[in-house]
Amino acid sequence: MSTAAESGMMTSYFNLKTISIVLVLGMLLVSGYLSYSELTENEVACVESGSFNCNAVQNSVYSEVMGIKVAYLGFGVNLVILGLLLLEDRIAFLQENGLTLLFGIVFFGFLYSVYLVYIQAAVLDSYCQWCLSHEVLITLLFAVTGLRLYREFTEAEPE
Repeated sequence: MSTAAESGMMTSYFNLKTISIVLVLGMLLVSGYLSYSELTENEVACVESGSFNCNAVQNSVYSEVMGIKVAYLGFGVNLVILGLLLLEDRIAFLQENGLTLLFGIVFFGFLYSVYLVYIQAAVLDSYCQWCLSHEVLITLLFAVTGLRLYREFTEAEPE
């Protein structure tokens, strides 16, 4: 493989990783704001028109898992994802398995987000723009992480 091709693949890989980090930072801002609102018991800023009612979503029985607010869980998982992204090139175990581990966590987060959108649409008939923005970001992160994993596996195959 030529040096120019190697350089292009590294630039592409770096760009996808950078995009992942930017997406996770956005997710941390959203889940951090929702967690802060929960901790301080303040209502979140919401559009509150039509089907949008953030407080109905935030205070529903679906906003907790085993007594823990989904916002806290999301913030914690987002920190884990960011940690994996930042350390995947620095720790031997993560150099070997980090991207696969990251994909598994992001895939679970994506599936849970799909479930939460279903709950908002079919059960609560109310939406939270903060929750939906986080769900869009995790969907984008899932796509980027899947592409990174696909590239890693296809580049490793012998010709």
